[in-house]
Amino acid sequence: MPFHFCPQCGTKLQADFRFCPSCGEKLPVSFLFPLRFSSSSSVDIASLCHSFQTREMSRRRCSFTPGCFSGPPRWKKSQRGKSRKARRVSAVKPLEEGAELIDTAGRKWRLGKLLSQTTTDLVYEGEPRRSWGCVCVLRQQPCCCFHSNCFLLESHSGCFRFLVFASDSRESKHILKLGAKDGRIFNEQNFLQRAAKASSMDKWIKSNKVDFLGLPSCVGFGLHSDHYRSGGWRYLFKLFFCFTLQCGGALSLCVCRFLIFPSMGQVLLSVLETTGTLPSERVVLQLACRILDVLTFIHSNEYVHGDISAENIYISTEGPSQVFLAGYSHAFRYRPGGQHVEYREASRTPHEGALEYISVDSHKGAGPCQRSDLQSLGYCMLHWLTGTLPWAALTDPQQIGTEKQRFMEDVPALLSCCFGKNRVSSALQHYLTRVMALGYADAPDYTALHAGLHDALLQLGGALEQPLSF
Repeated sequence: MPFHFCPQCGTKLQADFRFCPSCGEKLPVSFLFPLRFSSSSSVDIASLCHSFQTREMSRRRCSFTPGCFSGPPRWKKSQRGKSRKARRVSAVKPLEEGAELIDTAGRKWRLGKLLSQTTTDLVYEGEPRRSWGCVCVLRQQPCCCFHSNCFLLESHSGCFRFLVFASDSRESKHILKLGAKDGRIFNEQNFLQRAAKASSMDKWIKSNKVDFLGLPSCVGFGLHSDHYRSGGWRYLFKLFFCFTLQCGGALSLCVCRFLIFPSMGQVLLSVLETTGTLPSERVVLQLACRILDVLTFIHSNEYVHGDISAENIYISTEGPSQVFLAGYSHAFRYRPGGQHVEYREASRTPHEGALEYISVDSHKGAGPCQRSDLQSLGYCMLHWLTGTLPWAALTDPQQIGTEKQRFMEDVPALLSCCFGKNRVSSALQHYLTRVMALGYADAPDYTALHAGLHDALLQLGGALEQPLSF
């Protein structure tokens, strides 16, 4: 029996229908005969979809006025004027272990065990898939050409070349961070590409004469989408009508963005939870000095972190101490073009980040600045040393911000509330007194702050290079 489809909802109809029984729309005469075909005949899906799309978009935009439709569909002004902040980005769904991802450089990565999961991102173990490379025998370095299907020795520009396998994936550990395509992970990728360049980091390390800078190095990134696996012309029709009728020309697919980092060790939060005891003051000062180095570098590159907590800190407990400050989803460019942003409350979403440690500025919805990161580091140090914070029992973000504002103006009361009858750390008191006195646009004295923490570490018989012991 000949049949055709409703241009509004895609329901299969008989040839003599004049109204769609599903949506009730009147069927245009022009749709009844040119698109008629039988189930036994061959179907040109591409021509059919093109015909549906052209006529439906003409009907919706121009009421079928001849010659009115031209070019691809465009967004309406009301949609174009919507703020990006108003869009809700759905959380990415976990992928199966063993799933394969391909970065923008064409390298393949296999997902391992799921390490952590939050409402916005996932962190997996990852390993590169085995690949072919072309190496010069005489120069012991990669050649300029690659021949993936050649196994014979050959001569090129006076030197021999042969193909070898890449190093075994077990020797190179990585972590893959996944998030929604337009979620906060895009902000992190933008920061890493702008402010975490290897050349800038090497230059800063040499000029400041430090042995280590714990800023993660992103070795790859890309997009990954789930594909519909059942083929056939039924799926093509479903895809077409979703595109033109329901989404208004914007096809919605499950796409996630991923970043690839070399393994940075263990998450500090998991180490603290596993040990169950408070770290020593020497370990806290080691952590603080390493993190302060990272803050000094990223602040000099016009960015602040915005969400410092033990969950975003990675440590290596083997060999010399290595402390990485990761998690730049809330990174903020506080000084674009060398001009500090103005203080404006409610200019951003308030209370973003870990509520226990974010700054007063973040509670008020103002853009985080240099003092914001330094305040967060001070709260972390205070929590690590004492195991508590005055607002730890509160759950209302507004009340937490009010408490932080009160103690910001009274540092001795803050220390007394946390340390109780125990000895107050003089290094932490000196640090908090300096930081809490900073204005929104004031430039901190990083040298003095670092010197105070480092001198106290030396007095305790410690050193930055010593392994971290918990």
